[in-house]
This record gives sequence, C-alpha cells and structure tokens, in this order.
Amino acid sequence: MSIAIIDGAADGAIAAWVAECLEAALARAGGQDIAITIPGGSSPFPILAELVRGGVDWSRIAVWPGDDRIVPEDHPASNVGRIRALLEPAGARIVPLAEGLVPPHFALAWLGMGADGHIASLFPNTDPRPDDPQRLRRLTPDPLPPEAPFDRFSLTIPALLDSDALLFVARGTDKRALFAAAAAGEHDLPVARLLGAARQPVTCFA
Repeated sequence: MSIAIIDGAADGAIAAWVAECLEAALARAGGQDIAITIPGGSSPFPILAELVRGGVDWSRIAVWPGDDRIVPEDHPASNVGRIRALLEPAGARIVPLAEGLVPPHFALAWLGMGADGHIASLFPNTDPRPDDPQRLRRLTPDPLPPEAPFDRFSLTIPALLDSDALLFVARGTDKRALFAAAAAGEHDLPVARLLGAARQPVTCFA
C-alpha cells in the first residue's frame, strides 16, 4: 500500500486525476460496468462539475454515496439527491443507500474526512472496525452535527476497502496534518483505522 499526499491541487487537476482513474478502470473492465463511491458535503461537487464536462462514459458507471442522511432525496441534506441531479443527466446510474443493499467492488472509493477524523458517516463514536461483518450500517453520529441532525446510512470500512484505489480530498493545514498522522499510525481515529488496513494505493489531495 502506498500513500501519496498532493498539496495545493485545483479542482480541475483533481477532476483530471479522477477522470484518468475512471478511464483506466473502464478499460480494465473490458466492456463491463464499474462502480464508484463518492462523498457528500460541499467539497466534491465543484470537482464533479468539472468531471462531467470531460469525456468519461458515465453510462457504464454506477455511483454510490459513501454515506447519506436518512431524509427524502429532495431534502437539502440528501447526498444522493445532489449526486443524482449532477451525474444522472450525464448518464450515470445512481444507487441510493438502503437497508439490505450489498455494496459491490468499487473501482474507486472517494472519501472526505472530518476534523474529528471521521470518514463517510463513520464517526469516532460508532467505533468502526476493519473486520466489521456488515458492509452497510445505519448509524447515529454523536454529537449530531447541528447542520445535519439526522441518522445516516454509511458504508463500513470493509466496504470502502473493497476497492481498487482510495481517494481523499482533505484540504486545509489541520486536515492535512490529521491525515498525515493517520497515515503514520499516530492515532486511532476512523481514518487511521481505514488506512491501517488498506492494501490499495491511496491518494490524498490536501
């Protein structure tokens, strides 16, 4: 497992990196569809907007949110609603998280990271484990973020690790330091648990 931290990349450069990754995965798939998982929140959407202007064949890509608030899709807090509005017109198949779904193997697992080291909705209070027998869980963050006080569905660490590559976008000095400490095994926050068990390439745009 290798970890690369790339500082100061603009949205367009990250979008180009993702496009190259997806095109390589589609080529390896030999005509079969692929699946990816992407984060919610505000930071990925300008990058995704750049990405959809490129030449990626979205008709062969199933897109899963890494986590979602349990609200209707037309609610402002819905990750899948925002993802659908942007990527479905480009041809992607959007997969909302729901009880009983079994996540597939992902060509790319793209994640954000909170200032508390959470990934997806695997907050420290949920005690996420690399050996979790479940691939998808319903969780209640504690404390609940005041801007989104909802229960969540989240992919678990094993589901995220069932991927060819891991991508983080964790901008800012504090997040970069937290990620670097996780990569070095200097703490036990959720991001560190994921990285400690990862065997695929990891790229972090900081």
